Amino acid sequence: MKQTPLFPVLLSTIILFVFLSCPALGSTEKNRIKSDLDSLIERRDAVVLADASGTIVYGKHSNRKLIPASILKLFTSLVALNSLGKDYKFKTDFYTDADENLKIKGFGDPLLTSEFLGGIAESLAAKLDEVKDIVTDDSYFSNPISIPGTSTNSTQPYDAPNGALSVNFNTVNFKTSPTGKFVSAEPQTPLLPFVLPRITASSLDNGRIMLESHEIAPYAGHMIHWFITDNGITCTGHIRTGRIDAARDRLVLSYTSKTSMEDMIRQLLLYSNNFMANQMLLTAGAERYGPPGTMEKGVKAAREYAENVLHIKKQELDIIEGSGISRQNRISAGTFLNILKAFEPYRHLMRNNGRGLYKTGNLTGISTRAGYIEQHGGRFYYYVVMMNTPGRSSKPVMDKLEQLISR
Repeated sequence: MKQTPLFPVLLSTIILFVFLSCPALGSTEKNRIKSDLDSLIERRDAVVLADASGTIVYGKHSNRKLIPASILKLFTSLVALNSLGKDYKFKTDFYTDADENLKIKGFGDPLLTSEFLGGIAESLAAKLDEVKDIVTDDSYFSNPISIPGTSTNSTQPYDAPNGALSVNFNTVNFKTSPTGKFVSAEPQTPLLPFVLPRITASSLDNGRIMLESHEIAPYAGHMIHWFITDNGITCTGHIRTGRIDAARDRLVLSYTSKTSMEDMIRQLLLYSNNFMANQMLLTAGAERYGPPGTMEKGVKAAREYAENVLHIKKQELDIIEGSGISRQNRISAGTFLNILKAFEPYRHLMRNNGRGLYKTGNLTGISTRAGYIEQHGGRFYYYVVMMNTPGRSSKPVMDKLEQLISR
């Protein structure tokens, strides 16, 4: 019988011993990374990392309620999906009355933009040759709507007000031509005389300004007027606000948004659009409790969903509005895991940087991030990073979390 050489047996034994010893070395390295993480997290910060089963891999201050900033939009998206349904599409209705006025009623479509107004006008031109007044009906939401955390004197588009009949996110994008005139910065959007006083008052040469609450519905009327006349409809009257009389007025066109709820959420998360988030929350409140939509009804729908579906207790979540712009919004990193677990079927709608799916949030002095780190074999981890200490960033924390689960 041929004997096995002694040296290969000894070598195999040594390799096996080293291999079996590796977990201890890995544990030491993980403890070092956790220590590094601890040093990055101050009293007003929180971090939690959990595997797919919900087992906490790392957590610090995970029960401390902090400001989530824009990662709150993940929760708002879930509220919209729950209250409106994944097949929901926003609509805008067009009526004519006995006096041949064209009446438009909005139902909160956050993506009623110039890209779609041309097609709407073309459809109306196939039905109408002439109208008198253009009447805008924004009664599906209350007006004005106050969004906590926004500034009414701002020129920043993230402070744009909300309304049931809104066009182009209630903002105007403009620039100055070589001749010194204000012109539209978007080829698909005309720069209307209606907004020139607002542009002049801004003292800006270019940029995107927001409308004021009382200008929202009139601006929509002026924009629709431009598009329908461009498509051959004669308008002989004025632009004014009013109300639809469903019993007497004749529905001539019900425009349904071309954007699905999932695509709308994808855009909401991609651009972190505050206006879109609160349009969706206001609509959720109006659909659930009846119009007019108010922030109070939207918040009520959100709290009801959090408690009844996500099993988040009332004291665990302070929600004031849906975009995350308000510093009065508060939730703990540990509680936010419930949101990530519920959002898991929709995680493909989030940004993907090649290492995972994520949503960030930023306010002055606030840096947050939440999402999923995906591993080989379909495994993934949930994480929430909430840095509420001014000057602290979520990035070095994320680097350490990724190191922790790569070991």
